[in-house]
Amino acid sequence: MIHSPRARRALAPAAAALLCGTLAACGADDSGAGGPGKPSAASAPAVKPTAPTAPSTPAAGSPAPTLPPGPGGAAPVFSHGKRDGGKRVALTFDADMTADQDKRAARGERFDNPRLIATLRRLKVPATVFMTGKWAEQYPDQARSIGGDPLFEVANHSYAHHAFSTPCYKLPTVPLKGARADVERAFDAFRRAGVKNTVPYFRFPGGCHNDAVLRAIGPTKATAVQWDVVSGDAFAKRAGPVAEAVLSQVKPGSVVVMHCTRSAAPVTEEAIRRIVPELRARGYEFVRVSDLIAGR
Repeated sequence: MIHSPRARRALAPAAAALLCGTLAACGADDSGAGGPGKPSAASAPAVKPTAPTAPSTPAAGSPAPTLPPGPGGAAPVFSHGKRDGGKRVALTFDADMTADQDKRAARGERFDNPRLIATLRRLKVPATVFMTGKWAEQYPDQARSIGGDPLFEVANHSYAHHAFSTPCYKLPTVPLKGARADVERAFDAFRRAGVKNTVPYFRFPGGCHNDAVLRAIGPTKATAVQWDVVSGDAFAKRAGPVAEAVLSQVKPGSVVVMHCTRSAAPVTEEAIRRIVPELRARGYEFVRVSDLIAGR
């Protein structure tokens, strides 16, 4: 996987094993510049908590900020905000559904997480939800609700969570010539579901990409968004280790990857109830990805 001139950092074997199953490693691999290292045992000193504030929203009709295209019109890649831009952190949640999960949903398996969304609202936490087109089709009412809430923004996580480059955790693969169409198909699914607050950001399933596919999706004008903090919430059985992983890695400008899928990430909501007050006690402000990109 090609992300930047920096060498790719491998995840710990246990974390990689967790993330190579049904959720197909979405958010499993750190391919972002400045990726997370090992959790630090020392936590930041507590400071006076900052009160949550309502997120700023762009003026009506104002487009979300993007990064300039790369060489040859390639989609630019964003992994974290300014390190010296204040204590700001963006929580992101991947709402995954793959092509083969429709039947499982029909049998009652839940790939949504309304309790998580309710908790983010109750705690007044802005967030960016990276949604697959399949998820918007399966849960159109929730997709509309999330996309209509000024607290949130909805970004693109492909149509059916197929890989855009290989190897990528044994995911089915989108052909290079079909990459642009897949991204556009997901945005079309959002429009059909009535999702209003969409932003021109795209997250590769599994984080897997290369230079060729960045050029292929360049015409969509989307900024590819990676991360620098892996929460490890996929398939986690206990919320404590997920919270510790986030709290030990967050830096000013961090982008945290988590999930909004009950069946594959069942403890995320519980972890959020610890993460949010602790980071606020350390002086962090929660923002959306668009806020971090605007501050670059």
